[in-house]
Amino acid sequence: MAAEGGGGGGGAVYDPSYVPDSVKTFVAHMYRHVREKNVYEIHQMYEGGFQRLSDRLFRDAPWPAAEAVSPYCDGDHVFLLLYRELWYRHAYARASSSSSSSAPLTAGQRAESWANYCDLFSVVLHGVVNMQLPNQWLWDMVDEFVYQFQSFCQYRAKLKNKSDDELHQLKQFDKAWNVYGVLNYLQALVEKSMIAQILEREKEGLEQFTATDGYDYQGGSNVLKMLGYYSMIGLLRIHCLLGDYRTGLKCLAPIDLNQQGVYTIVIGSHISAIYHYGFANLMMRRYAEAIHEFNKILLYILKYKQYHQKSLQYDQILKKNEQMYALLAVCLSLCPQHNLIDENVSTQLKEKYNDKMTKMQRFDEEAYAAYDELFSYACPKFITPSPPALDQPLTNYNQDAYRLQLKLFLYEVKQQQLLSGIRSYLKLYSTITIAKLAQYMEVDEATLRAMKNLSQYLYRSILMTYKHKMHAVDNNGKIVSSADFDFYIKEDVIHVMESKPIKRHGDYFLRQILKFEEMIGELEKVQFD
Repeated sequence: MAAEGGGGGGGAVYDPSYVPDSVKTFVAHMYRHVREKNVYEIHQMYEGGFQRLSDRLFRDAPWPAAEAVSPYCDGDHVFLLLYRELWYRHAYARASSSSSSSAPLTAGQRAESWANYCDLFSVVLHGVVNMQLPNQWLWDMVDEFVYQFQSFCQYRAKLKNKSDDELHQLKQFDKAWNVYGVLNYLQALVEKSMIAQILEREKEGLEQFTATDGYDYQGGSNVLKMLGYYSMIGLLRIHCLLGDYRTGLKCLAPIDLNQQGVYTIVIGSHISAIYHYGFANLMMRRYAEAIHEFNKILLYILKYKQYHQKSLQYDQILKKNEQMYALLAVCLSLCPQHNLIDENVSTQLKEKYNDKMTKMQRFDEEAYAAYDELFSYACPKFITPSPPALDQPLTNYNQDAYRLQLKLFLYEVKQQQLLSGIRSYLKLYSTITIAKLAQYMEVDEATLRAMKNLSQYLYRSILMTYKHKMHAVDNNGKIVSSADFDFYIKEDVIHVMESKPIKRHGDYFLRQILKFEEMIGELEKVQFD
């Protein structure tokens, strides 16, 4: 780990070989717990001990080099790979922190982190890993792997102000974080773990994967199995970053989001899965599905976010929460189905974006500006995975992928300019003539008749456009509708069939019961003199 010596911050000069006593104790105890498969103690040290030591001793400097702590873990190769994974994660966190004085990571350091992940995943895929690790750590491992790939692509795309040394390192480490390598490792973890088959057998009652939270209580290991499980979410995220939404959704298909699953155990994996799933559905015009999933996760966060206030992921939870409200506002503006969202979520949404949602219904320049603003705020940080041409004039192209996705999204929005008016008028009638609809929409009927066939013009150019935009193809190749009504045309008369929403009285009573329980709890705290 040659790059470890180059990551020091301000103050005293960083000595990678110096190991404080508290770190010696930490490493020795962590190693013992890993060998004993003591998941509870590993989780306590991973979530608590590592962060406390980082804040106290390594706020402005890296942790000691892996070679320096090797004597305190018997030089165990696999454990040192895990230690290096934490080392680089801490280095990335310091480099990205606004309060840290640390220098940005070099291409060499990023390449070394890539090499460590390759070694670690190769051991898991081709070796015998006889240990159990907390689900939180295994999720963070996959999440960090994808984040570092994304970070490297962004770093590599900013060429304009790079020094000669930085450009030389980019040439030297041009194989690091290759998109095919990243995808291949995640896909290999999915296939080798046979997680898709495990989840399929669980549906038939032949497996106990969800009931055991993915852990193996028969003396085996959960590492490959859970890395394979979380890799499906990682693949969804990467394909969203690349703009390949259909492939991303296919990668997540083995996980049934309508059932309680292991992905909900770790709040980070829960939010990441639903955020990227919802965004992919939005970009594929599956608005109703996106609204349904955003509503579920936002309601969950609304109820339980106070229990994660001490979590390291709390700020990220709040950020994704705000982004998903923005995406929900976009979905409801393009496909107004407010009956799909809970009243508590609806209240929060109105407080945040009521004015913008009103603007987005108008489809003028202000509306496009609102769509642009919300999309730019809430979308993933898209990447261009191909390496730059360093022999050409150096420019920054890190925003190219984002601009392309924004352009495609706004093009889709502009195509629906006439559709908002159609929906509002058709909702008012069970039957309406095409001529009358044209009159309401301020379309000159005489002008249209001059085009020889008014019915055919409107049918094909506007009404069929509405049908097309309100339908999409799901993962099974089935055409599904996002509209809350349907229509057909017979002899220049439009016949509207509105679907009646199913009244769920149970949801109302459950909400009232919860409210009363909260009130009773508050009353019990009152002290009477």
